[in-house]
Amino acid sequence: MRRTWWCAMLMWLSFAALAQQSAGTLQDALPETAPEMPQAPLPDAGIVDVETVVVSGALPGPGLWKVRKDGHTLYVLATVSPLPRRMQWESAGVESVVARSQRVLLSPSFTLDAGVGMFRGMLLLPSLLKARRNPDGATLQQSVSPGLYARWTPLKQRYLGNDRGVEQWRPIFAAQELYEAAMRKSGLGLDDVVDKEVRRMARRHGVDLRAVNFKLEVADPKAAIREFQATTLADTDCFAKTLSRIETDLESMRRRANAWATGDIASLRALPYESQYSACIRAVTETGLARRLGMDDLRPRIADLWIAAAEDTLATNASSFAMLPLSLVTAPDGYLARLQAKGYEVEAPR
Repeated sequence: MRRTWWCAMLMWLSFAALAQQSAGTLQDALPETAPEMPQAPLPDAGIVDVETVVVSGALPGPGLWKVRKDGHTLYVLATVSPLPRRMQWESAGVESVVARSQRVLLSPSFTLDAGVGMFRGMLLLPSLLKARRNPDGATLQQSVSPGLYARWTPLKQRYLGNDRGVEQWRPIFAAQELYEAAMRKSGLGLDDVVDKEVRRMARRHGVDLRAVNFKLEVADPKAAIREFQATTLADTDCFAKTLSRIETDLESMRRRANAWATGDIASLRALPYESQYSACIRAVTETGLARRLGMDDLRPRIADLWIAAAEDTLATNASSFAMLPLSLVTAPDGYLARLQAKGYEVEAPR
């Protein structure tokens, strides 16, 4: 099961045992508000897709941010998604930092714990698949406006072909299926290769790996699935923003991926960033079920958890290493800005 937002959302919906083994990454979901999306082209304008070549081969990635206090340093690697699918990360520089560190802080994440075994979790999968469909049996065409469906049709044909099953899904799931297919066909990948490699580095050098993980426990997963199956989602905004990102932002995504891979910090800062994920996450977390389970204030609780972990790491280790999504590194109210406001010295890579 891929570690993408779509899978994390499905895990949240199923509350199955499979979710015990997977953490939903927060690369795009954590920013408080999503920037305004550019105006989507009219349906008859065609699909604008300027073919910037996505770099591949051995590439260094960006430099490291440094957070300092009392002679101790936390090195922070800013990550982005998607990245070039065939990229080989030339990570020797990062590995030397990891090797001399006493702790590695992993990216903030959340885990869903249904308290059931693998076999019982597998029995919940049919219910999981049903949860992708609208509770009233409506098709995608019946669930969105004619204008949105007119924009969906050429994109679906281009990236998903004649797949008819997706036409039976809720807009939020259909949109993510389309988004992942568009990334694959654009030479971009959503797999977190950087996280996997950093974990391997830490294990090779015997460095303590510290998860910053918020765990949600669900006492009755079957009841939660049944309730979700009967819940209508306000996911039209998610659907529209995902279409807009595919229609207008593929070029920026390619350039952003190239900038990260080649260590071009200036371009990373300058490139516009539009994310559909805030709207998609809201579609689920603003339901009554999500509020009862404590999902509505997930973002600030995870932020507080990471800040506390970073302060403890800096206080107890001379040298340490962390990974954070770029948006949380560079935002004026991001994690490093919060540490700076607490009196820590923050230095950006040159």
